[in-house]
Formats: sequence, C-alpha cells, structure tokens
Amino acid sequence: MPKAIISVLGQDRPGIIAAISRILFEQACNIENISQTILQTEFAGTFIVSVPAKLSLEILNRLLDEELKPMGMVAHVKEAGKALSKTTQVPSDPFVITTRGPDRKGLVAGITQVLAQHRVNVTNLQAVFKGGSDPNNNIMIYEVDIPKAVDHGMLYRELKARAAELDLNINIQHRKIFETINRI
Repeated sequence: MPKAIISVLGQDRPGIIAAISRILFEQACNIENISQTILQTEFAGTFIVSVPAKLSLEILNRLLDEELKPMGMVAHVKEAGKALSKTTQVPSDPFVITTRGPDRKGLVAGITQVLAQHRVNVTNLQAVFKGGSDPNNNIMIYEVDIPKAVDHGMLYRELKARAAELDLNINIQHRKIFETINRI
C-alpha cells in the first residue's frame, strides 16, 4: 500500500481526531503514525497512513475537507517520501538539548543553525515561550540525532558559545541519561 502524509491545522476542539480517524477507517486506510499537539489554542496533527491503491490522494483530501471545513479545520494530503535504506542511514546517537533563558526573537534559529552546520537532525522540538526575562518561563527541548562521525567536542563548544550569545542556559545529554534523570 502506498503511504500518505496528512497534515491538519485549525482551532482546537473536541472530536478532531475522531473525525479524521473515522474517515480514514471508512476508506480502508491504516494509521501508522500520529503526532498531534495543541499549540496555544491551535490543533496541529500529522498522520502517516497507508492508503489502498484504489483510493486517490485527491479523493482522500476532498473527503477530509468535506468533514473538517465545517469544523474550521484545514487538511493537506501528500504522498509520503520513500524511507532511507539501512545502508544509507547515517549512524548516530540520540541526545536531548534543553535551553532556558529570556524570550526573544531568533532563539530557535540560533540553536538550529549550529545543529544544521554539524548535520545534526532535530527529531522533535518542544518550545514554550511565556515571555519576559524569567528563564523558567521560556524553555526549548530539542531531541536530536548526532552523527557518530561529528566532532562532539566542537559541536558542544559551538552550541555553548551560541547559547551564551543568546543569553541561554544550555544542557546537552545523551537521551538515556536524560530519561534516567527525568524519570517520574
């Protein structure tokens, strides 16, 4: 079965996921992955689904639009890209980077620029900015995959230097250490 990526955006309200999943079920689609969150008052969801060969993505998009537009939602359906083979994937280790500091423009851009220069892939990013100068009100948590071939010392020094420029406190931990320390 071919795969599709469905993005859904709009003001949050109960029943959004129920409506989407019902349509997918009725069209014999299988939900393989979901990432959904509420950003302030806005729903943002991404679904990866396998789609029966007889169902066009245009028809699936139309069916989602018919159901979701009255709810004030917007859906976009596109063909999913091909997965990388195991031989073309870059060996990497998972890390968690956290930053805290005063809210201002350019924080995400500043940190991700350093990550991109070192070919570090951001796999998940959560950022909460409540404004003001209290660092506890402004936090970013980056889950990243750092290629094993990267000079970790150089990456850490550049991240710490950029964080200092942005007036951020930064912490970098292997994901296993982060999870052990932050276990509830």
